[in-house]
Amino acid sequence: MLAPAAAERAEREERHEVASRGLRTTRRRRLRRRLVVTVVLVALAVVLSVTALMLGDFKLSAAEVLRTLAGRGEGAADFIVMELRLPRLVLGVLVGTAFGLAGALFQSVLRNPLASPDVIGISQGASAGAVVALLAVGATSGFVVPLSALAGGGAVGLLLYAVAWRGGMTGHRFVLAGIGVAYVCTSIIGYLLTRSDVKEAQLALLWMTGSLGQADWSLVRTLAVAMVVLVPLVAVVARGLSLLLLGDEQAGSLGLRPEVTRAAVVALGVALACVATASAGPVAFVAFTAAPVARRLLGDGTLALVQAALVGVVLVVGADIVAQHLLPADLTVPVGVVTGAIGGPYLIWLMASGRARTA
Repeated sequence: MLAPAAAERAEREERHEVASRGLRTTRRRRLRRRLVVTVVLVALAVVLSVTALMLGDFKLSAAEVLRTLAGRGEGAADFIVMELRLPRLVLGVLVGTAFGLAGALFQSVLRNPLASPDVIGISQGASAGAVVALLAVGATSGFVVPLSALAGGGAVGLLLYAVAWRGGMTGHRFVLAGIGVAYVCTSIIGYLLTRSDVKEAQLALLWMTGSLGQADWSLVRTLAVAMVVLVPLVAVVARGLSLLLLGDEQAGSLGLRPEVTRAAVVALGVALACVATASAGPVAFVAFTAAPVARRLLGDGTLALVQAALVGVVLVVGADIVAQHLLPADLTVPVGVVTGAIGGPYLIWLMASGRARTA
């Protein structure tokens, strides 16, 4: 009687060891892939950043750029890099990070690939706030336009949460309500443009497209301060968001309050999208594409917040290089035009492939 029991116990232990070994192998493989993807994205972002600092009417070598960044620049190179090109680059990096994180937060918490700030009306609300400041109030400088953009995006976020929450918020209600609000905000913008002076309308249209041309160190510092506050908060809610992906019941059994966590994640997503839009305008489709690309690169179904931020940086900096230097000389366009040209076909492919299912 003892021998069969011992044999059965040994067999169970052997199966357990095989399963544990397979789990460890899978975990190591995923960690290795995550590390490789992250390093490649960082390297690509660095290469694009150095390239952006090299290109222009006054071309610089990579060695001159690196010497200047190390504090050993001389004459014209130091002025061109530190005062003309670096503020634009840093603004692009911060904006790409903010939009990448915002898109990842919205799409994860609402479980819907269409839940992006530029689809659900957050960016349009911020744009409407800025256009009101530009055309109705007549503000053209200072903090009035960015603050108006923040107020517009924040108001849309609150409205969407109030409309979508009905005994518990669901992704499809949030997305559908957001699309409706986006149309309302677009109508407000269109009305103001038709009632304004041509020169004022041109200024508003340039801002609405999404541009890094207004970059200066004052604007960069303001956005950097906002990011220093918001990014650590994203790290704080990341664990709760990971548990939410298991389902509300499972997350609740682990001590999480799903609706409180969901509200915190949505608030952070709104804040990130608003500060980015307030600084550079609604740079189209960066938030929409960054997280899906990052998750596809990782292939493990995780949040991919860091990788989404890096993809956002690569998209914005790369698109700005194309907008400034790779188009014909008489066809310089804002960065938002290039990102829109990338994101539009991606949205069409997403819908055609049947991946845009509601939560």
